Amino acid sequence: QVQLVEDGGGSVQAGESLRLSCAASGYTWNTAWFRQGPGKEREGIALIYTRDGRTEYADSVKGRFTLSRDNAKNTVHLQMTSLKPEDTAVYYCAAKSQIVYEYSPMDPRGFHYWGQGTQVTISS
Repeated sequence: QVQLVEDGGGSVQAGESLRLSCAASGYTWNTAWFRQGPGKEREGIALIYTRDGRTEYADSVKGRFTLSRDNAKNTVHLQMTSLKPEDTAVYYCAAKSQIVYEYSPMDPRGFHYWGQGTQVTISS
């Protein structure tokens, strides 16, 4: 069983930046970040493919968030810039143990491992 440990949440003002990290205890297939704001459904916001490092982003964060991977450390980093109050949420790292074809790439049902979540709060 792979464990995911998140780090880097906190409280900042709008326009500032934060970086989240997710360290995996073992190999994972693909890794994504999800977030769940107050009263909202869990939303997939960024995905990185292990095989080629290709990334995908939700429209809500495209151009502001950048996902990268350090393969040597089994760690992914989510650099978040130009943060907005609507980015306030609990952020979760998730990973797959194998390719899952029946769900879209960022459908949470396709992920097998989840971190504990880290709070990100953006004040205006």
